[in-house]
Amino acid sequence: MAKPALGRGLGALLGGSPVATPPAPPANLTTAAPPPPEIPSRERVQHVPLGRVVPCPFQPRKDFPAETLRELADSIKEQGIVQPLIVRERNGHLELIAGERRWRAAQLLSLPEVPVIVRQADDRAVLELALIENLQRENLNPIEEALGYSQLIEQFQLKQDEVAVKVGKSRAAVTNALRLLKLAPVIQGYVREGKLSAGHAKVILALVSDKTQKLAADRVLRDGLSVRHTEVLVARLQTQETPEAKAAPKLPPTQDAHVTNLEDRLRERLGTKVHLRYAKGKGALEIAFFSDDELERILQLLGISPQ
Repeated sequence: MAKPALGRGLGALLGGSPVATPPAPPANLTTAAPPPPEIPSRERVQHVPLGRVVPCPFQPRKDFPAETLRELADSIKEQGIVQPLIVRERNGHLELIAGERRWRAAQLLSLPEVPVIVRQADDRAVLELALIENLQRENLNPIEEALGYSQLIEQFQLKQDEVAVKVGKSRAAVTNALRLLKLAPVIQGYVREGKLSAGHAKVILALVSDKTQKLAADRVLRDGLSVRHTEVLVARLQTQETPEAKAAPKLPPTQDAHVTNLEDRLRERLGTKVHLRYAKGKGALEIAFFSDDELERILQLLGISPQ
């Protein structure tokens, strides 16, 4: 049986587990009908003052574009808040678990109160739920996603494969996302703002210095380079970074569609950067790794024991 995508107890937190109800007693005309079952207190919608609700420090999403918030505020002005905010009691306040965009839009409208559902949740469950909600809605940019994974690993001592299970992603997807945090801060900013794609950023990661990374990123933005052309640019810049690279023999690049397709399939299968150089029956296959754990993972995929 496949593992659930949510963390332990998170299904109950989300309200996904149905509550068993006893079978109805036989009909008896002489007995009064029983009262309807009460709604569990954790599912009751309450209307609370907007000022009681505070943001959550575990929220992985940091960027809330003003234009989209205004559009949401306009919708709320017409329809109201259809989906209640999910909160938990914390230090006399109601701390957001899910629904920060709705909360921010309500602030724009200066609403006196908002609908909430109060849940019980520890810090790990809150972070997991916030990640899952944003990932499912594709609200996180690649850097926010990577920071969320990093927080689960560092704050709660989880391994990458455990994080992957909890958020319903592959191990390779989590590993590739975390690699983006090794970029120079200015390059992370380009990715966060949507100026540079995650595909371009992963290629630029092959460059060591922050200065050279920025040089490559600025060239990509200026000339509108594709990921493939960025790989050529980065390979050229690498020769300027390391004297050893200058002396290394280089095979001519190929634009063969079959080779490119095979390289893409290898990259997807191994979950890391792959370079396949081929010319007249000769070439080289380069597989990148960025930690001992990642090397061990790649070796396992290839059926090779590290021992």
